[in-house]
Amino acid sequence: MTEYSDSENQLRQELAEAVEQDTLYQAVLSSPKAKGNEVPQKVIVRPIQLKNGLVYQFESYYVNKVLHENVSASQTVEKLVALIAQQYKQTQIKQQNSQLHILSGKKGQLTIKRKQTAAAAQPAARSHNRMKRRVLEEGKPVAFLVELGIMTAEGRVHAKKQDKFKQINRFLEMVEDVLEHLPSDKTLKIIDFGCGKSYLTFALYHYLSIEQQRQLDIIGLDLKEDVIAFCNELARKLEYEHLHFAVGDIAEFDELTEVDMVVTLHACDTATDAALGKAVNWGASVIMSVPCCQHELFPQVKSELLAPILNYGLLKERFSALATDGIRAQLLETIGYQVQMLEFIDPEHTPKNIMIRAVKPQKLTFNQQKWQQYSSFKSMLGVEQTLEKLLADRLPNR
Repeated sequence: MTEYSDSENQLRQELAEAVEQDTLYQAVLSSPKAKGNEVPQKVIVRPIQLKNGLVYQFESYYVNKVLHENVSASQTVEKLVALIAQQYKQTQIKQQNSQLHILSGKKGQLTIKRKQTAAAAQPAARSHNRMKRRVLEEGKPVAFLVELGIMTAEGRVHAKKQDKFKQINRFLEMVEDVLEHLPSDKTLKIIDFGCGKSYLTFALYHYLSIEQQRQLDIIGLDLKEDVIAFCNELARKLEYEHLHFAVGDIAEFDELTEVDMVVTLHACDTATDAALGKAVNWGASVIMSVPCCQHELFPQVKSELLAPILNYGLLKERFSALATDGIRAQLLETIGYQVQMLEFIDPEHTPKNIMIRAVKPQKLTFNQQKWQQYSSFKSMLGVEQTLEKLLADRLPNR
């Protein structure tokens, strides 16, 4: 082990080389120089691969919350050096072939202890860069996951709940992707139609309110009174003051006039259409819907051209379900939404795994080409679909 005194410029140069060569895979900053609840007690920095490229995530641990900030590689070095020299007494940096232990004095003077490590003794930094990041990580207890029986009090995920834990993370990743489309200058109004036991509703509240520090009100709606009573009690226990649950039917819900985000997961048959229709008419910025039990088109669809599919009940059922979701997506695009069809969870767990995710641009513009495509497809199948009726005021006179 080598010990020596080092300057900020020397540290800056070494970190810059590590970032450039992709050999820096973790930094842990602890023992803050300042005191108080507004100061992170610890900061963990790690590289993560996002759709737009490699970034470094600064994970700041406060007394009662954890905040995340993704920083570009070009800005990471300066941010790290400033934190190390000015705000934290101790820092550990793990690289591919060495570990650094840095002590920072009152005036910012740095003392570094370097320990060489064999490359085989730790994972290669590049493999760390390419690891799949989870929004909620195992080993870090989260109150709602503990209460719902997914985690232990120490943060370990129960073996039988691993699939549910993955599903929650997958959902939050999808939310994270569209976060920029949600208004940032107001209290967010969110509704979860058909919330059930509300694993994902609680996850959404935790992520937006606690981790992202957004002001929001969330309503979960379901027909089961016992489930709603359980969810309201749990929200009170967790002190989630702006999360409420109510008994009600999606089609009849009329307590709001505008909503920023609508979630509907596994709402059965035309209940999905009711949720989508309300979301559009409320002007929702983000819609996330996983349809279920698409029965409406099955008795209607007829086409000689598609006889090799429609002559077999099982194939006709699957085709009808896909056609239903295709129609829904096409109608949303027709009125101006930007739509993606995503795989929500592994199909081995459920065949109902397609998510319709739609975001609203600044201005909705009617898309004539999409309308013509939709009209031709509907005519070929000889079908009528509920969502078109619910959006009739926004569509050409039929």
